[in-house]
Amino acid sequence: MPKGSNVPVPTAALRVEVGWRSGPGVPDADASALLLVGGKVRSDADFVFYNQPAHTSGAVRHEGKRDAGGRVTDTLVVDLARVEPAIETVVLAASADGGAFGQVPDLYVEVRDAAQNGVVARFDSTGATVETAFVLGEFYRRQGTWKFRAVGQGYGSGLEGLATDFGITVDEPQRTAPQVTAPAPPPPPTPPATVPSPVHHTPPPPSAPPTAPVSLTKVTLTKAAPTVSLTKQGGTSGVMRVNLNWEVRKQFSGWGSKRGRAMALHNDLDLDLCALFELADGRKGVVQSLGNAFGALHQPPYIHLDGDDRTGAVARGENLTVNLDHRNDFRRILVFVTIYEGARSFADLHATVTLQPQFGAPIDFSLDECTVPSTVCALALITNHGGDLVVQREARYLVPERGVSPQRTVDHAYGWGMNWTPGRK
Repeated sequence: MPKGSNVPVPTAALRVEVGWRSGPGVPDADASALLLVGGKVRSDADFVFYNQPAHTSGAVRHEGKRDAGGRVTDTLVVDLARVEPAIETVVLAASADGGAFGQVPDLYVEVRDAAQNGVVARFDSTGATVETAFVLGEFYRRQGTWKFRAVGQGYGSGLEGLATDFGITVDEPQRTAPQVTAPAPPPPPTPPATVPSPVHHTPPPPSAPPTAPVSLTKVTLTKAAPTVSLTKQGGTSGVMRVNLNWEVRKQFSGWGSKRGRAMALHNDLDLDLCALFELADGRKGVVQSLGNAFGALHQPPYIHLDGDDRTGAVARGENLTVNLDHRNDFRRILVFVTIYEGARSFADLHATVTLQPQFGAPIDFSLDECTVPSTVCALALITNHGGDLVVQREARYLVPERGVSPQRTVDHAYGWGMNWTPGRK
């Protein structure tokens, strides 16, 4: 589509992919959406992005990134049938992290029918220079139907400037005003003694708590910068949720020859998020669904596995929760994932790991493309350094030897030294 043109789109669930070509010196980018009435959001809740991945109506959600062969996509799902009647426009934007869009090759936005996977609209954005944010396109209502418009409007002020322009209140660092010491006022004269008469005071109505501004802070771990301190990010208390989400590929039957092969991942893919732990007192163990070893949040090991998911969706996926109020009780935690059934390796898996402290910036990273027949992947190693928990991106695919379980394989690779017996869900 040329810039400024529009096309009708079905009132249905649509996948919006913001894509570009990765490479040396190419900054990361993030997709976002804003739901507008009269050109502005109604509240900060109408902003969907990496720190606020789902709209309260369920109409828009951020599904995260995947990197396949040097082509990166960040995906939003917009279900136009669920968009509230008051909403007139859904703006689709992208922001650059660590550079400008002039350094991002082959930037585009593509709209697909989520059910049929057919392309509904595509706009290739060209000519970017110093812009750090872009409105790539928008869905808008016109006489009861929805249309998509290719916009291509750039901003030099990044995601913050773009969000503020549409009415979002953005969290900013607090600046402390200089303190001025004033002389103490003289004491008031002592009034004559009186007998107070009874007075009934009506307390003022309670004021509504102020709405917390939107925080745009995030941390992305890469091969070049694989570690981060939770203390420096403000994650020193509360809980931290560790989420794994992935894209499930549908089965493909091959081409009818011996050399044709089936896609490795099927609709019945079952991944299990697990954690090896070592506490400060020397106790070791594992949190996993096998053997119903779901752990506990308020007693050792202070790690809890939420459940078992087969969809890989960002809102669900596999989740572990770590109690950071007991951070001094941890020596180290290794978060890893195994394939329980539905695939022979991670070869066709595109997954994202997000660590979301209750207080502090989210930490995320993508898994590298798997090139070995691996059934277990070490995701992140969390170690205690004098009370500071440091997160290290691992993204390390391991290949178990014949007859050796994935759990024993990851134990051996990281020197945990535990004894293992067979288990089932």
